[in-house]
Amino acid sequence: MKAIVSISRIFVGVLFIISGFIKLNDPLGFSYKLQEYFSTDVLNIPFLEPYALLISVFVVVFEVVLGVFLLIGYKPKFTVWSLLLMIVFFTFLTFYSAYFDKVKDCGCFGDALKLTPWESFTKDVVLLVLIVIIFIGVKHINAVFGKLQTTILALLSFIVSLWFGYHVLMHLPAIDFRGYAIGKNIAEGMSIPDDAKKPVTEYAWKFNVNGQEKVITTLGDYPTVEGEFVSVETKEIEKGYEPPIYDFSIESEDDDLTQHFLTQDNVVIIVSYNLDKIELEGAKKLKRFIENATNQGYQVIGLTASGKDVKQRINEAFGLDVTWYLCDEKALKTVVRSNPGILELDQGTVKQKVHWNDLESFQLPKVKRTEPKEKAPNALVIIDGEISTYKALQALNKEDIEAMHIFKEKDSVIEYNKRNNTSYDNIIKVELKNKDSIVSNNQ
Repeated sequence: MKAIVSISRIFVGVLFIISGFIKLNDPLGFSYKLQEYFSTDVLNIPFLEPYALLISVFVVVFEVVLGVFLLIGYKPKFTVWSLLLMIVFFTFLTFYSAYFDKVKDCGCFGDALKLTPWESFTKDVVLLVLIVIIFIGVKHINAVFGKLQTTILALLSFIVSLWFGYHVLMHLPAIDFRGYAIGKNIAEGMSIPDDAKKPVTEYAWKFNVNGQEKVITTLGDYPTVEGEFVSVETKEIEKGYEPPIYDFSIESEDDDLTQHFLTQDNVVIIVSYNLDKIELEGAKKLKRFIENATNQGYQVIGLTASGKDVKQRINEAFGLDVTWYLCDEKALKTVVRSNPGILELDQGTVKQKVHWNDLESFQLPKVKRTEPKEKAPNALVIIDGEISTYKALQALNKEDIEAMHIFKEKDSVIEYNKRNNTSYDNIIKVELKNKDSIVSNNQ
């Protein structure tokens, strides 16, 4: 029994330290995950959402410290009871998420390792068994060092963990596991390889056959049946390839400019996921920084999920000369763990990224600004039901066009890209008055 307890003790202690440190490296990211759990759609305890960051820091520091306590044998009963209560709570949480399909990723290992809800639950069940073994054999847990040394190590683990958590909150995560890390290319992170695995979608076709409702299930093919079509429901039964970046965009009120900016050099982006929540001290630094960057030849833009009125109000309040473009709030929270945060892109590659506290360290050597060449939008063009090209669309006469629809909804475009292994930003559908007006794709 003693040997089993010792092995379990080492395994659980090391895993808690690793898991806790990964989340401690990015407590803000873990707080976003907690907000998702606290929301009305999951646990329905929204009153805790404002305290998500405080709870996040407490949980991850406690997780690391408990791992250290277990390894060095500090206060065994307190440590084992705390571990047991924590793992019982986590096991319930992951089971709830998996069974009711509420949260797709538990955030157990931050952005370093993504686990499905059932994988997270399985992991917690294994840990629960090991902790129960330790709980039963708690008498076999002895301090590795003397009482004074053990107490000092325990205290140091708490102080170092707390300092590290504060440090990354005031700057940025020490290790960036996300697709927007320095050196990563955003366009490449959004692309889907040609040989990528496609999702498998189940279609439930409902028909009215001789007054009776009949449902036929296929994997996409329209069934051959004598009856009146009623409706169809789809369900993804097997996930396909998901790129590291799938929700990033740079949009104006009218156009998707993502590809436009991802093909330019010397682009400085000021990111604020919510301008109403922007840190005032950070906002005060932006005017001088924008002026300096512009004078040095950089193109400076803003990226936010806030509305037009808020953008104007912030620019006037802080004297900012910057155009704010739109992006999904969740994506912006992933880009940089700071509000505001600043990064430089060259041809879509992240060259620099800083917290507003470190804005003075942002390097702005003199560069020559080049006027970008106009580039066709990354859009799927469909003319009268036939896939065509943007060049063919431009060649059409306006009087020949009956109607034009531009689909920018992310869900529909993402769904099309998943099914066809493409990476379009939007879909343009054109209806002609006369089909003879269609311009050949070869023109």
